[in-house]
Amino acid sequence: MQQRRRRALCLTALGVGVAMLFDISTGASWIGLNSVFEALVGGPAGRELSTTIIWHLRLPITLTCLVVGASLGLAGGLMQTLLANPLASPYTLGISAAAGFGAAMALLFGFSVLGVPWLGVPVAAFVTSALASLAIYLIGRSRNMDAKILILAGIVVLFFFQALQSLVQYLASPEVLQQIVFWLFGSLLKATWLSFGVSGSILLIGLAFALPRVWALTALSSGEERAQALGINTRQLRLQMFLLCSLLTAGAVSFVGTIGFIGLVAPHLARLLVGEDQRLYLPLSTLMGALLLCVSSLVAKLIVPGTILPIGIITSLVGVPFLLYLLMKRRGGL
Repeated sequence: MQQRRRRALCLTALGVGVAMLFDISTGASWIGLNSVFEALVGGPAGRELSTTIIWHLRLPITLTCLVVGASLGLAGGLMQTLLANPLASPYTLGISAAAGFGAAMALLFGFSVLGVPWLGVPVAAFVTSALASLAIYLIGRSRNMDAKILILAGIVVLFFFQALQSLVQYLASPEVLQQIVFWLFGSLLKATWLSFGVSGSILLIGLAFALPRVWALTALSSGEERAQALGINTRQLRLQMFLLCSLLTAGAVSFVGTIGFIGLVAPHLARLLVGEDQRLYLPLSTLMGALLLCVSSLVAKLIVPGTILPIGIITSLVGVPFLLYLLMKRRGGL
């Protein structure tokens, strides 16, 4: 059984690598896999046109896609374990909606950071998503970090920031409204080496903090009382992991916009393959998030030749029926 689970982890990692290569190859023009290998091995100093396209255009987008998907997968896996609810995710708890509100405000008022206009949107999105997480935490803290209260607080935050988003869109001019709507769709076209560096660093921090605590999370997934009987401070653990989920979500959506369902579907797939053992569940949820978003990126490029659809539309189109299938298949209820 354990060998089968480890095989699932290895096959998913292999799938991420294959999807990454095909994502780099695909675009306005097809670049053969041999050329992709040569360009990646040879480095950015090559003189061929394909090398320039790969290193300056496609590689930062694909790598950002992987770290954003992985961050959302890890955050979703942690949230579903902490809250003991399969519908918990950064998207359904309103953190993504808060980031969308921050981005909309930055576009409406033309925020800039240190004189750099394009940096205003990701910074504003990061700040508002962090504030939303703080609000959920403070509400939960007033009730001893009860899981049900945290979920209800997340739903309140979701509706609150969706209302604010609607207000900003109502006040915006047609030109600004178009920019806001495009950001809310979620698109990797805004990805750069900087976005990969920031989101990737946050993902590494998240993995370094979460993986050493997998045994405590496994005990928590077996029940609150059992975890406490093993000497685990469940309240402190929930606080630490909840703040980590907020940081991962904010780092993921600040640069590329709202991307839903990855943090919801990836943990379900991981759980189907390896169960609740957090030693394999969390790494697989992380890899599954990267794989799902990379495949969605491929579909976004191929569905309408010559056009790249916003990836948030693809994840929603794929995620909604898939989640419905999982819910209908689940016999034990939520």
